[in-house]
Amino acid sequence: MRYIALAGAAATVFGALVFAPAAVAAPGDGTGAGLPAAHGTGRVTHGVAGPATAPVATYNGACGAGYGQDDYMNVTGGTVFLTYNSTNGYNCVVTVRTTSGAAVYMDAGIKLSGSSTWIHDSGQYTTYAGPKYVHAVGQCIDWYGVIGSSTAVQYNSHCG
Repeated sequence: MRYIALAGAAATVFGALVFAPAAVAAPGDGTGAGLPAAHGTGRVTHGVAGPATAPVATYNGACGAGYGQDDYMNVTGGTVFLTYNSTNGYNCVVTVRTTSGAAVYMDAGIKLSGSSTWIHDSGQYTTYAGPKYVHAVGQCIDWYGVIGSSTAVQYNSHCG
């Protein structure tokens, strides 16, 4: 797993110049308009404490029976989990805080790569946002999570 941490600057990633905005607005309108633009395959993270070798939060089982943890991205204050159910072909995303507390803005979103419509759950939450699902057998997905002003997003991933 490789994390790319960018904050209002240009960086060279695998030989390509990548630009990131200085701030990322949360996509509260469902369009994903506030998310960083896709720069090919990979992750873009903002406000992340740094790459981690393990999730900083614990997956809470919110996606339901039959869903196994497939991937994760840490954000400041928690972790965005991607799960998959091989029986029904659905991916699920949930953003989980490290510790519950006063409500903060949170968001969890997922979509088929190439689609312009995010399926997401956003609001003021004390513990987690989501779950949200997309059927993606044989297709790539884009997924993201937000806690406060910390955002992590992955484009063109988990294809198949």
